Amino acid sequence: MLTGNMLILIFLLSLGALFFLILKLKLEPFLALIGVALGTALVIGIPVAEVPGIVAGGFGATLTGVGILIGLGVVFGQFLAASGAIERIAQAVLRVFGVQKSPAGLALTGTAVSIPVFFDAAFVILSGLIKSLSKKTGISIVSFVTALGVGLIVSHSMIAPTPGPLVVAENTGSDLGLFILYGIICAIPATLVGGYLYGMFIGKHVKSGVTTDETEEAAATVEEAAPRKQISTGLSFAMLGLPIVLILVNTISKLFVPEGVFASTLGFIGDKNVALFISVIVAIIVLQPYIRTPKQELYTEAINSAGLIILVTGAGGAFGAVINQSGIGDHLIATMQSWSIPVLLLAFIFSQILRASLGSATVALVTTSSIMGPLAVDLGVAPVLLGLAICAGAIGLSLPNDSGFWVVNKFGKLTIPQTLKAWTVGGFLAGLTALTMVYILSLFSGVLPGL
Repeated sequence: MLTGNMLILIFLLSLGALFFLILKLKLEPFLALIGVALGTALVIGIPVAEVPGIVAGGFGATLTGVGILIGLGVVFGQFLAASGAIERIAQAVLRVFGVQKSPAGLALTGTAVSIPVFFDAAFVILSGLIKSLSKKTGISIVSFVTALGVGLIVSHSMIAPTPGPLVVAENTGSDLGLFILYGIICAIPATLVGGYLYGMFIGKHVKSGVTTDETEEAAATVEEAAPRKQISTGLSFAMLGLPIVLILVNTISKLFVPEGVFASTLGFIGDKNVALFISVIVAIIVLQPYIRTPKQELYTEAINSAGLIILVTGAGGAFGAVINQSGIGDHLIATMQSWSIPVLLLAFIFSQILRASLGSATVALVTTSSIMGPLAVDLGVAPVLLGLAICAGAIGLSLPNDSGFWVVNKFGKLTIPQTLKAWTVGGFLAGLTALTMVYILSLFSGVLPGL
């Protein structure tokens, strides 16, 4: 097998090949990741007979931690969206913040909504609402698009049980409950800076071309799509928070409840897979009166959405397994110890480069955490902090190779330059803010649990 700097060269070439396959040849990320994993293993010199086992083992090991959860999470999000709970939550938050600060409310709404609902779906669901709010308040629609988009991508990249952060927590060996808690602490300032403050600024300098007729048409579409029975605000928030509360119960019980039957029961209920399974069952039963779409159709849509995500997640784990098996990780440890770049900043930059190059926050999170996650202890940094730095790097620099870029562009009625100024720059500022919060948390290492 190759050693030393040749490993680093092969590693960089493998990343280059991955970028080329996805960006230039438009190959699906799943196929590209598997192909590059196989090719990298052979070039490095791993025995041919061992390569399939390593790739398959990495794929399976990753899905052992998150496969069930991804499927359950998509189903849960489908039922929340179909019941009207997502729109009800948005309306409630906006009432609290008032008209003039409604972009801040929408940004925080996005942060909450994107925990159980994937970014693209959540933005489409709420796009009609932001157009109506712009007309009502007189605030530029660009401000609302930036606020909602950044709020959604921050939690999509930082707060488990969203699949990307979930994989990061798994790969870094972080306690999931603490990872969620500290992720929320980092996400709120990031959302307010990149989504609200920057959104209000850019809204005054970039004018949207949306007409009054288009705004009214969008609002009418939202109204026509309303479920047959209106769900209450309280129930909407309760359903959104149920899986988070159950998972946090497990973490709290580990800290404060003595070992025994009661603690074991709480641990079982708060297990990430069990917690989300319970939440899905509750959602199916409780939300049924508010849903117009047949359940079987919702299941089918959810399975279709989850399938590709699961494949990409597993393939990222396979690529990471090859990298770790090759010894590149050990060489990176020795190399990075001689660098002047702090470990957390390095993790942020690595994740940011992958995010910008591949166009997928999830792929960036899976790939970066697969490579750097096992190195946390050797690098002398708390796994939670390393994981959060990786997540912060995946927030910003959404470019036209990202499907989310086109969702914001299309449903926000912005031009490509306007989308870059509002959405791409806003996300980058949010990512920097999140990294700053990670460094602030690092000052409390040894004082706060898990740090």
